[in-house]
Amino acid sequence: MKKQKRSVDVLVLSDIHLGTYGCRANELLHYLKSIRPKTVVLNGDIIDIWQFSKNYWPKSHMKVVKHIFGWIGKGVKTYYVTGNHDEMLRKFVGLKMGSFRIVNKVILDLPDNKKAWIFHGDVFDVTMQHSKWLAKLGAVGYDTLIIINSMANFISEKIFKKGKISLSKKIKNSVKSAVTFINNFEQTTSDIGISNQYDYVVCGHIHHPEIRQISNDRGSITYMNSGDWIENLSALECVNGVWSIYRFSEEDRKGMLIKEEELEEDLNTNELFNNLVQEFNLMRS
Repeated sequence: MKKQKRSVDVLVLSDIHLGTYGCRANELLHYLKSIRPKTVVLNGDIIDIWQFSKNYWPKSHMKVVKHIFGWIGKGVKTYYVTGNHDEMLRKFVGLKMGSFRIVNKVILDLPDNKKAWIFHGDVFDVTMQHSKWLAKLGAVGYDTLIIINSMANFISEKIFKKGKISLSKKIKNSVKSAVTFINNFEQTTSDIGISNQYDYVVCGHIHHPEIRQISNDRGSITYMNSGDWIENLSALECVNGVWSIYRFSEEDRKGMLIKEEELEEDLNTNELFNNLVQEFNLMRS
């Protein structure tokens, strides 16, 4: 018996990083197939153009793209908000194709006359603004760390019969400057949101899923971050005016819908991928 899909009024996804080894596309595809969204916001770093390579584009990554385009084909309002890893798409800001839009930010009108200000967040990253080469180097290092982490988890689970660990999380949580950066990022974005009288500010970029109230001497706002699909496997959902963080769980893993034979469906991956590569090479030139 086919499981009924959950209805979601607004879905916010960010930092999927399709095209990298760290992207958890199978888990994401399982999640996407379990819901029926009315509005979708792809909040930056969906395809990692910084690290995009013709040598690595699994079928599961193309299946994610195909599934999202399937929503668009059905008229689901979809906003692609540009991030830093897909900043080359900023030259296409303003593009409209049916229910699909490429934008730098989104202001959503929600029930009860509330407004949500949604943007990726790299504009508040000092490293991005002044040392982009360092940020790109860090992205490669992060992807390498994820690969090492996968090997460590395999050994931990199969040999030592212990749970999974996250090396990058442990490093970030142990480095005081990283914790300070996250706190400053959340406060800065919230301060601007309050000054513009928004009810919600929604970001990505820092791979730190969160929903919390932030205040200053001018008021308060609900700060939200959708996390990522590398480590946290998280998204933001709004249902009947209530926001929550979705997190892919072990229970979800047990019920995984994605099987290898599904990935072998009649999909002209080579043609789609080659077109994608040509577009990205044109962006880089």
